[in-house]
Amino acid sequence: FPGTLWYVYEYTGKEEWKERAERATALLESEQFNAFDHDVGFKMYCSYGNGWRLTKNPAYARIICRSAKTLGSRYSYKTGLIMSWEEDDARDWQFPVIIDNMMNLELLMEAYKLSGDTTLRHIALSHADKTMKCQYRKNYSCPHVVDYDAETGEVRKFDWNNGSDDVSVSTWARGQAWAIYGYTMMARETGSPEYLAQAKHIARFLMNHPNMPADKVPYWDFDAPNIPNAPRDASAAAIMASALIELSQLDKSDEAKSYLDFAEQQVRSLSSPEYLAEKGTNCNFVLKHSTGHLPGNSEVDVPLSYADYYYVEALMRLKKLI
Repeated sequence: FPGTLWYVYEYTGKEEWKERAERATALLESEQFNAFDHDVGFKMYCSYGNGWRLTKNPAYARIICRSAKTLGSRYSYKTGLIMSWEEDDARDWQFPVIIDNMMNLELLMEAYKLSGDTTLRHIALSHADKTMKCQYRKNYSCPHVVDYDAETGEVRKFDWNNGSDDVSVSTWARGQAWAIYGYTMMARETGSPEYLAQAKHIARFLMNHPNMPADKVPYWDFDAPNIPNAPRDASAAAIMASALIELSQLDKSDEAKSYLDFAEQQVRSLSSPEYLAEKGTNCNFVLKHSTGHLPGNSEVDVPLSYADYYYVEALMRLKKLI
């Protein structure tokens, strides 16, 4: 939500929105020390990262760097990865890593640029490289969770927490969106052709998936057993659209326009009455019909704050291309 406010300030230039963004961002200050949550990158980059980008407030830069150090404390040199959750005997997990973690790497790369701390860059690249090597099927889909041996770093098993429990095929839509966004972002930050190629592979897989609906807003899992009656996930469409817009600008091949065209279709669908809430409804969120955690029967067909954030980000990225 603070990040959404920063985007509204960027769009309007009005001081009142800056003040609102500053107040909301300040509520997260203590999270710079929260080493027990792998989502510190989401929390601190979307808020303080956008605040720093727009204001160059030196206090924001310091908090970004401290947050990255905290995130880095979850990294293991034995596995080459950032741990998502703690070891869990009930799930038989030693070192679980979820695809969502690709989104946390932007915080590390920003902190590296601000501080010159090469350890942060090393952690980001190591995590991206190991994930690319170990978390992907041949068709460039991925399960939600991979559990690694904590001592050797070898893959123990593919697993699920979100997505369907058939880990051989489960293709959790938002997880695929986190992945294409993460590798596109890493391609931007490093100039790596390998990361760019990975993002393009994922884009092709998603854009050409036979279960992608006509309006380009995915079902919560591309392999959900009850398609076409499965819930949609507007958040996955918003994240994917934002990533594809950026990918269209990084890729210099003939495919670039197809990414932009697909993203525009997604944004137009999300901007239609089917998904865009009327003012004063939907608990005052922007988008309808997101799915948070269907296997836990949690946040099914509801608004979600991060759906709104990436939708607004996609709009801002499109606006800059006009």
